[in-house]
Amino acid sequence: MTLPSQFQKDNAENIFIYHYVEEMVSNFGKYLNETFNDENITRTEFPFLVRIRFNDKPTQKDLVELFKVSEGYTAKLLRKFEDCGYITRREDPSNRRKKIVEITEKGIEKTDELIEIIHSWEIEATSNFSEDEIRLLKRLLFKLVEE
Repeated sequence: MTLPSQFQKDNAENIFIYHYVEEMVSNFGKYLNETFNDENITRTEFPFLVRIRFNDKPTQKDLVELFKVSEGYTAKLLRKFEDCGYITRREDPSNRRKKIVEITEKGIEKTDELIEIIHSWEIEATSNFSEDEIRLLKRLLFKLVEE
């Protein structure tokens, strides 16, 4: 990663966590621009499909709340994913107004491709880390987002 001049080793503890996260997100975005080209899914839709895969049958409303986007946008995106064969939606038997979103086999195949991109970026981003440092980083990040 090429860092802005404010990032100095001797000042590392004084930099906001926010700035580190911002740089990581930016770096991942650049990596996606270089490695990801798909006619059926855009860079901004990428996280939606991955989250659907790893959430246990989320509802449309769960996705609206998770991504802080409108119900209309979510419905439109889920319709697109349905048309591509990546997901199915069905009524929740306990509440017919809710729609449960489920990943399909084709969606699993597509998210496998997306996960490979994420994994490749993680390998590149942590290439100077030992396995112990990577495990520690993941434990600390978990602790950070746990609350």
